[in-house]
Amino acid sequence: MVSKNPPNHEHIDDQMFKMEVNLDDMSGEWLGYVMDLLFEAGANDVYYTPIYMKKNRPGVLLQLLCSNSNLNRLKEILFNETTTLGLRYYPLTVHRVERRFRRVEIEWGTVTVKEGIYEGQVIQSAPEYEECKEIAIANKVPLKKVYEKVWIKLNEI
Repeated sequence: MVSKNPPNHEHIDDQMFKMEVNLDDMSGEWLGYVMDLLFEAGANDVYYTPIYMKKNRPGVLLQLLCSNSNLNRLKEILFNETTTLGLRYYPLTVHRVERRFRRVEIEWGTVTVKEGIYEGQVIQSAPEYEECKEIAIANKVPLKKVYEKVWIKLNEI
């Protein structure tokens, strides 16, 4: 059975900031730690891209998206927890499609499916990975089988 939740209209247009720093003298072991801190402090997204810097040194471009209310706290983390001596940030508009969550009952349990809605149409859907993983482990079935069962249920609608 698939249960339908009402649409979630909170994610349409957001005014956000993008912050970025180039890092070429920081241990790769620290990057995961910094990412966790940034998410805990309210970053909406954090990602790394390999880059080449001055003198052809390999480095990392750390970028994050955040709201204005978290900007100063995230700057503080970047200066205190990374080796950067400067950062760039600028405002941007993020347009997100509406999101809806469905609960799908399969033979081994219930899985949440996130759907992206654009102009009233479902344009994207994805089962929640962590829930599928837990079901696969608990029932000793391949993860891909859990996903297959969810897709079959969704197509029955």
